Amino acid sequence: MRAARLATVLAAGLLLAACGGADPGSDGRTGATGGTAQQPPAAKSHVQVDTAALRAQKKAARVEPCRPGTARNGLPDLTLPCLGGGPDVRLTGLKGPLVLNLFAQWCGPCRSEMPYYQRLHQEAGDRLSVVGVDYLDTRPSAALDLVRSTGVTYPLLADPDGLLRPGLKVRALPGVVLVDARGKVVDVEYRVVRSYAELRTLVQDRLGVRLPA
Repeated sequence: MRAARLATVLAAGLLLAACGGADPGSDGRTGATGGTAQQPPAAKSHVQVDTAALRAQKKAARVEPCRPGTARNGLPDLTLPCLGGGPDVRLTGLKGPLVLNLFAQWCGPCRSEMPYYQRLHQEAGDRLSVVGVDYLDTRPSAALDLVRSTGVTYPLLADPDGLLRPGLKVRALPGVVLVDARGKVVDVEYRVVRSYAELRTLVQDRLGVRLPA
């Protein structure tokens, strides 16, 4: 257990050093693994992401419940817990078009861009889904404080042990993953989104979803 915790802390330190260091103009696309038919077990961790206190925080922030699906997409075949309580979610079951935002409370640039994802969530309606993943974060309470302060209400998952790292080749935060209506992962980028207009253009170009100006 001590070795596992040390590995998590070291990995978090590496990502913290990288957070905000990615070149916004670089092409951060990577591949992703496909799903399988067998239902994987939910991710287990020493970090508790579902407690009475966290549920109260989540309710106060008005975060929407996690919504498991039955679709088939190209995301890594992992089942992640819902941040602050709720049903576990199998990533490969999420229906596209989908925008997956990887963030953490220790990532400064994540704070600045989260309102853009919230605006996307509000303006897109049922044309696409926005889901956040609190990645490699051992402080879920601080993550929910960040969520509340930035006004985020879209569903949130938790990956405190960084299980997404191999499948999505996570090398820094923030991150954005785009899944089209057919379930294909069409883009994975690790860079800072500087404005809502930038995010809107990315979604329209890569997913073909038209959004109001």
